[in-house]
Amino acid sequence: MNQLGGQPIFILPEGTLRSTGKDAQSRNIMAAKAVAESVRTTLGPKGMDKMLVDSIGDVTITNDGATILDKMEIDHPAAKMMVEIAKTQEEEVGDGTTTAVVIAGELLKKAEDLLDQNIHPTMIIKGFRSAKIKALEILNEIAEDLKPGDVETLEKIAMTAMIGKGSEAAKEPLAKLAVEAVRTVINPETKTIEKDDIKIEKKQGGSIDDTELIKGIVIDKEIAHSGMPKKVKDAKIALLDCALEVKDTETTAEIRITNPDQLQAFLDQESKMLKEMVRKVIASGCTVVFCQKGVDDLAQHYLAKEKITVARRVKKSDIEKLAKATGASIVFNLEEMSAKDLGYAGLVEEKKIAGEEMIFVRECKNPKAVSILVRGGTEHVVDEAKRSMDDAVLGVIASIEVGKVVTGAGSVELELAKRLKKYAEKVGGREQVAINAFAEAIEIIPRTLAESTGKDPIDILVLLKTEHENGMIYNGIDVFNGKSMDAKKAGVIEPLKIKTQAIKAATEAAEMILRIDDVITSKTPSMPGAGMPPGMGGAGEMPEY
Repeated sequence: MNQLGGQPIFILPEGTLRSTGKDAQSRNIMAAKAVAESVRTTLGPKGMDKMLVDSIGDVTITNDGATILDKMEIDHPAAKMMVEIAKTQEEEVGDGTTTAVVIAGELLKKAEDLLDQNIHPTMIIKGFRSAKIKALEILNEIAEDLKPGDVETLEKIAMTAMIGKGSEAAKEPLAKLAVEAVRTVINPETKTIEKDDIKIEKKQGGSIDDTELIKGIVIDKEIAHSGMPKKVKDAKIALLDCALEVKDTETTAEIRITNPDQLQAFLDQESKMLKEMVRKVIASGCTVVFCQKGVDDLAQHYLAKEKITVARRVKKSDIEKLAKATGASIVFNLEEMSAKDLGYAGLVEEKKIAGEEMIFVRECKNPKAVSILVRGGTEHVVDEAKRSMDDAVLGVIASIEVGKVVTGAGSVELELAKRLKKYAEKVGGREQVAINAFAEAIEIIPRTLAESTGKDPIDILVLLKTEHENGMIYNGIDVFNGKSMDAKKAGVIEPLKIKTQAIKAATEAAEMILRIDDVITSKTPSMPGAGMPPGMGGAGEMPEY
């Protein structure tokens, strides 16, 4: 709305809400801070869990930041940006989602203090950007190279990712499984690793200690026919992306049968076609068939007579993993099927796990896809164990790809804050204030860890800052004893990529929110209170998360 000669001019439709300037900024910052605060207490080995109950009553218990924010039904647009930080961190690295969101929330909190001192948002953004570039430089300086084949360090990285999760009690054997899985699927030529080549399957029952690595693939399917072998040694495996059944005609067709002989001839012809398909499969010399599409009952019968094991309607992703694990080629046309398309596995067997049949393809030669079967006493335990295994696997992958690691326990953030404050002194001016604010925001990570010890966090932080000033750059917080510790000696190691990605994502999200000085919310006429002034009918408020 605008004024011209005392007459109001309406630019926006009736019912549209608008907040501008500091009001818009403070609302956005408040929403983002609330999201960060909701996950902050989950940080670290002594982080608390959250119980999330959805609209249909399903319960999720976790302290994984990405899972918490994904399950929360967030509606506020600025709060949704915080969720995006967690999703990006999860996709890029797999771990450090809480760290990224908490840093973003603290950056906005510090920015709000600067806005109250009448420092312009563009000056704050400029300072934050300079601090981010410098922080990434410092991280690269203090990071240590990861030697190829350093299994011990990789296991420490996997254990650090699992600490604080439900599977912490069995972290050592699980970390070994995660490292072995990643090292198995690494591409020797390009030195790259595809996360999808490691299939993490979960089944409740047993205990977390029963989790196992299968040098092959686990498929959540059962063998198609009761007469087929349930266990096949030295299996020759065929992978089919074509149906073993008579197809319907692609064009609309009608078959007229006027007497029983014609019906019998039709059935005989169909049987003959199926026999021909089965003959081609048998001729290849395979002993196990995984088919992506359907397998006719009659075809199953013929194959069972030949002692060939078949699984049907196997997912496309599983067929692709089987090809990588067994060395088989996927067959799209039975006419071209031959012995050279077959793959090998030392053992293919059907086992009943938690009351459901699963097919295990084991002992593959040089598999480039593997499976980890995660077990746990209850559904909630196995869900959390799977999430921690995901974090461990992704952490190991990130370490190998970047080839650099840093110490955890808040030691990196303390060293980063110390060096950024020294850098700010050289910059000077108002930009210096923003860089100092950035350095203080980074300290939220060690401060949160110190709070989780149950002891006075100020005493712990003062001691650690003194130690860092004296060159003890690996010293962090021992959350179990509320003391200082050498994180390197304690084996608290994290991939460098966790820290760099968290700082990049948090800074960029904070910059984006700080740039917004005008929020226009459209309301449809059907909404209660639409078109009413703020405070009337409930439409005057920004949507809450």
